Amino acid sequence: MDSTTTAAGTLSPFAKDLHLGNSLSREKERFEPYNPPYVGMYVCGPTVYSNVHLGNVRTFLTFDVVYRYLIHLGYKVRYVRNITDVGHLTGDTDDGEDKIGKKARLENLEPMEVVQRYTNDFHDVMRVFRILPPSIEPTATGHIVEQIAMIEKIIENGFAYEANGSVYFDVRKFAESHHYGELSGRKIDELQNQTRALDGQDEKRDPLDFALWKKADASHLMHWPSPWSEGFPGWHLECSVMSTKYLGRTFDIHGGGMDLKFPHHECEIAQNMGAHGPEQPVRYWLHGNMLTVNGRKMSKSEGNGFTPEELITGNHKLLEKGYSPMTVRFFMLQGHYAGTLDFSNPALQAAEKGLERLMGAWGLLADLKPCESGEAAPDLAALRARAYAAMNDDFNTPVLIAVLYDAVKVVNSVAAGRMVLNAEGIDTLRALFSDFAADILGLEQEVAGGAGDGDRTDGLMEVICTLRSEAKANKDWATADLIRDRLTELGVQIKDGKDGTSWTFD
Repeated sequence: MDSTTTAAGTLSPFAKDLHLGNSLSREKERFEPYNPPYVGMYVCGPTVYSNVHLGNVRTFLTFDVVYRYLIHLGYKVRYVRNITDVGHLTGDTDDGEDKIGKKARLENLEPMEVVQRYTNDFHDVMRVFRILPPSIEPTATGHIVEQIAMIEKIIENGFAYEANGSVYFDVRKFAESHHYGELSGRKIDELQNQTRALDGQDEKRDPLDFALWKKADASHLMHWPSPWSEGFPGWHLECSVMSTKYLGRTFDIHGGGMDLKFPHHECEIAQNMGAHGPEQPVRYWLHGNMLTVNGRKMSKSEGNGFTPEELITGNHKLLEKGYSPMTVRFFMLQGHYAGTLDFSNPALQAAEKGLERLMGAWGLLADLKPCESGEAAPDLAALRARAYAAMNDDFNTPVLIAVLYDAVKVVNSVAAGRMVLNAEGIDTLRALFSDFAADILGLEQEVAGGAGDGDRTDGLMEVICTLRSEAKANKDWATADLIRDRLTELGVQIKDGKDGTSWTFD
């Protein structure tokens, strides 16, 4: 197969076969970038008012793999993932208090202290699970001017109105000329029946309307001047502004969790089209599905939600033990991103064993020598083609892992002398593991800090110490003590001093 040459470089010959499950069309579609080989991808990032939860990890892992694979195919990817540091209200609609402001008030902190603490936590967790940073990570507070400008444009186009210092998007007016609800499959009349008027929302013309700008009351900690009032932007607006600022009015991929499809992503589409015209702003919408635990939805009310820290340390009543970051990453990759994923101890332990098997064979590859006697190995080029076929089928990581297990059988058979490989075959296997296990799936060998592994051990211990420090800052003494005690059992001594936390091996 011939590769595709563009002005900016060469694409893999497999690039033309990539298909994505588009939430907008509800079909798998061939991926055809707006301006190849450049690809613009926007993913809704965290609201930084609390520690990152495991559902976040799965979402960002999903798009980490998408990002890695597009780069592997030769695309020039600009990946934008925002930080929501204002505007996300506790009711997730237009009622309640700003989540960050509420946290700041409860802990007697400046809102930006809350933002910084939990942004740091988010980045720490992303590093633990080997999730690559995006190309650009903009914040809502850094784009207030642009948000005001978009509101003015939407008002000018007749799709928004001001009421008592707040500005609302006129959903019914928009629906007269556009298909509101196309992404989520919602219908205006059904939404009307499901929507009740909330306290303080009688200034809306219609309960379906959503806030673009909210007038701040005297208790609101975060606010900015605008043509309408001293206030703050609505939650949905920031993503419309930051995606189009950095990727253009039409871009390739927009991702996020399934829970954001409505109202957040539906509102984004309406805002973009209300400001810029009738063309759909996003060519491919991708949505990751939720996590369950022992068949039940993961939630605080159920008491079955794990934080990444709890999963690694095993400090949770539903966990029999702790699991390494690579085990958790591998476990998540064993389910397709669009399907639900069920956490259980047996499933995690099976993933742990499966990862050990994969990594064991990968380690053997380094010492394999070409051999001339024995049964010839199967067609390894076909194995590689199957790996690409799996990823080109809407990033089907479970099927890719099955292909890698077939490669594991070959490696083990060659190592045991039951099969032979020439030098080219060994190189093909090494490339398969390097490209698909390492570069695309993001897996790596986890080591216990032997000679030559100092940098990796230092980095891991830095993350663990940070998690413990944050537990102490949150007055979660049980978790802080558990981390210390578990490290002590492993021969690692933690010492708290005026200059921070340090550690040593016994």
